[in-house]
Amino acid sequence: MASDPWRAVAPAPDRTDVSKGYGPGMATARYVALLRGINVGGRNSVPMADLRAAFESAGHTDVRTYIQSGNVLFSSDSPRAQLEDAVETALREQFGVTVVVLRSHRQLRNVVARAPDGFGSRPGTHHSDVMFLREPLTSRRVMRVLERREGVDRAWPGTGVVYFERLSARRTQSRMSRITDTAEYARMTIRNWNTTTKLLSLLDESRTG
Repeated sequence: MASDPWRAVAPAPDRTDVSKGYGPGMATARYVALLRGINVGGRNSVPMADLRAAFESAGHTDVRTYIQSGNVLFSSDSPRAQLEDAVETALREQFGVTVVVLRSHRQLRNVVARAPDGFGSRPGTHHSDVMFLREPLTSRRVMRVLERREGVDRAWPGTGVVYFERLSARRTQSRMSRITDTAEYARMTIRNWNTTTKLLSLLDESRTG
């Protein structure tokens, strides 16, 4: 029988530090899959209905999408250790998606709770984004290659993320886009702060609903 790329294999022993929000998966857990590079500029078109159907056919439940940029919320009882790879492999084969970053409800809550003081609170003054990193890429590594223009750009490392802020009045002078020319860009996807906090609120709603 052909193997199913959506189904994760049995996990190796998980030695992840739970205090960092990357602990072993529970029997059923809630996640958000962040896809990169779909429905941008008329390229890599992926209908959201097809994306939801793909997750549902893989046995994941409570599947919903948020906007067209590739944010899929779902519940799964697959082992957490291999779930990210399984989802990315299947989406690459079916839709040509090249990068998927997975975050659990708890992990995304930590991303929002541990943001720098005031981050995202002045949308009229700053454009605020979160770079979600796929292991083994670390925020320390990204900070070493991330270019910033003085007086325009600021960045802070987090757990599995980098927070990036651009001065709105001078955003065309920002050097943020230069990250796309680095090797590190192959293991990340970026969401603005509004999308990040909205995804958390949707996960919160699913927990209480």
